[in-house]
Amino acid sequence: MNLEKYMFPCISKTLFGIECLGCGFQRAFVLVFQGDFEGAFKMYPAIYSCLLLLLFIGLHFLNRKRNYKKALLIIAIINGVFMIGSYYYKHFL
Repeated sequence: MNLEKYMFPCISKTLFGIECLGCGFQRAFVLVFQGDFEGAFKMYPAIYSCLLLLLFIGLHFLNRKRNYKKALLIIAIINGVFMIGSYYYKHFL
């Protein structure tokens, strides 16, 4: 199944020609579901921290009895560091 024709284009790249911090996430997400974990990491190194963050956001909304705010904050900071690091690596190294 060719999922690339259903993917959203990056507005930043379309309008300004500059990739954003999230460019490559959709393609990496498809690669994870296809079982190509190494290819997903090469496509977008922050994919696994993003998926972990999305998991904890889902847990936060599904289970309101537990407090996930501290864990969400820590994972969001780690995810931000990975996103900035992967952006720097992709464009400057």
